[in-house]
Amino acid sequence: MKLCSIASGSSGNCIFASSDKSSLLIDVGISGKRVEQGLNQIGMTAKEMDGILITHEHSDHISGLGVIARRYGIPIYTTKGTKEAILKSKSVGEIPKDLFHEIQPDTEVVIGDIIVMPVSVSHDAAQPTAFVLQQTKKRMAVITDLGRYDSYITERLQNLDLLLLEANHDVHMLQVGTYPYYLKQRILGDRGHLSNELSGRLLSEVLHDQFKAVILGHLSKENNYEKLAYETVRLEIEMADNPYHAGDFPIHVAKRDMVSDIFEI
Repeated sequence: MKLCSIASGSSGNCIFASSDKSSLLIDVGISGKRVEQGLNQIGMTAKEMDGILITHEHSDHISGLGVIARRYGIPIYTTKGTKEAILKSKSVGEIPKDLFHEIQPDTEVVIGDIIVMPVSVSHDAAQPTAFVLQQTKKRMAVITDLGRYDSYITERLQNLDLLLLEANHDVHMLQVGTYPYYLKQRILGDRGHLSNELSGRLLSEVLHDQFKAVILGHLSKENNYEKLAYETVRLEIEMADNPYHAGDFPIHVAKRDMVSDIFEI
C-alpha cells in the first residue's frame, strides 16, 4: 500500500492512497488543477482514481471535488450527513447524485482490493469521519479534523503500519495569536482540531512494534510550524508511559503546498 500527501493544511487537503490494484483520493480540498499536477508528480492521473473518500464538507476538504468528480465521473464515498451538506454547498457546483455512495461509520466498504473503515470523529461538521484503509494485513489511516480523541478512536487505530495524523496547532501560539476569540474557542474545543500535544499523546497510544511511520498533517499556517509540531510530538512520545521512543520510527511533516514523498508499506 502507498500513501502520499498532495496537500495537507488548514488551507486545503488532498491525500492519495493506493494498493496493488486500486487508487483513491481522500478529500479534494484544493483546485482540480493542483490535484492533477500533484498526481502527475507521482506518476498518476485523476482519471485513474477508483474512488474519492470525503471526510466532511468544509471547504478545505471539498473545494475541488465538483471539478474532479464531474470531469471523470469518479464515485464519491461519504456519510449521508456529509453528502447532504455537500449537495447544499454552492461552492462546488452541481454534482450528479448518482456519483455518491453513502457509507456508515464502523461499517466496512470495499473499493477494489482496499477495505475502507470509516471512523467517526468529533468535529463541527455534519457527519465527519476519518478512514482506516486495509489490504490483506497492511493497515494505514488518515485521521484529521478532530477536537478530541477517546478509547473509541484509539481502539480503531490499533495495529497500523502507517498513520497520517493531525497536528493542527500549538496551543500557546493560538491563544496569543490574532484569531478572534470565537474562532480560538472553536479550534480548542472538543469539535475543533488536535493540538501538537494531543497529537503526540494519541500517537503514543497506538504505537506498537511493527509501526512504520507517522506523517503529521493539517498544520495551521498561522498557529503552528513544522519544527514545533515535530519536536512537540517527539517530546510527548518520550514522556508517554510506553516502551517506545521518538527515534524508534520516522516522523514526517506534510506540507500545505508541496507533494510529499510516497510512503509504502
